[in-house]
Amino acid sequence: MSEQPTAEPHPEPDRTPHPSRVLAEPATVDACHADYQAAAAIRIRITRQEGR
Repeated sequence: MSEQPTAEPHPEPDRTPHPSRVLAEPATVDACHADYQAAAAIRIRITRQEGR
């Protein structure tokens, strides 16, 4: 009977905490307005896809 090769174990994923850009920047009215304006095209595309 021949030996079957054993599978190599998968390496553990990197679970090191990384700095969050969301937490690093203050939530200001100007920042929220800029985010809302930047997402306008995405909201329009989603609305069209949903058939509204």
